[in-house]
Amino acid sequence: MEAVASPVRINRPLAPEDQGRADFYALFSRLMHAAPDARLLGAISIASEIPPEGDPALAKAWGEFVSASSVMDADAADDEYQALFVGVGASQVSIYSGFYTGATAVDHPRIRLRADLADLFLAKPDHIAEPDDHYAVLFDAMRVLIAGGAGRSSATLAEQKHFFQAHLEPGVVKFFRALGAADGANYYRRVAALGLAFMAIESESFRLG
Repeated sequence: MEAVASPVRINRPLAPEDQGRADFYALFSRLMHAAPDARLLGAISIASEIPPEGDPALAKAWGEFVSASSVMDADAADDEYQALFVGVGASQVSIYSGFYTGATAVDHPRIRLRADLADLFLAKPDHIAEPDDHYAVLFDAMRVLIAGGAGRSSATLAEQKHFFQAHLEPGVVKFFRALGAADGANYYRRVAALGLAFMAIESESFRLG
């Protein structure tokens, strides 16, 4: 996802924990956009462990995800992605947030989402094919809000909180649960478990902050 230029802001050094958050969102965006290729699987398989004293649930989910990546075949991952999210006739799992938030034609979250993306100078360029509420787009928007990039600096914590609570929190847990429960999920079941653990931390952090 690309973004249009924003007004000039003073760039703030990115704290290590925020870089970690941005990296997680980048990973989820990539895995929702397409199946992991052999290069990505190899990189994940040698990733460092997450210390369990930080968050045991996240550390466990991350360890299982890394282990799954070390034995996953890229072609099999692509077959799984196609079966889960593309399918013939109908996919097993919807990858659009509106599906999980009771969207209607009159009151669709894409309407509010487009307005917020524009306000944050993250309006989706016309050549990006995915609808705005595709989870690959939403996760990448959070990455840019945290770390900056594509012509804009990082957003304030208040802006991150608003976007998360308005456009991710209402449906993302349902999405990851549906993904984890799908009959065709194998590798992506580990992705779903990791997503649930990470989003629980994000939700709690924004609630307390």
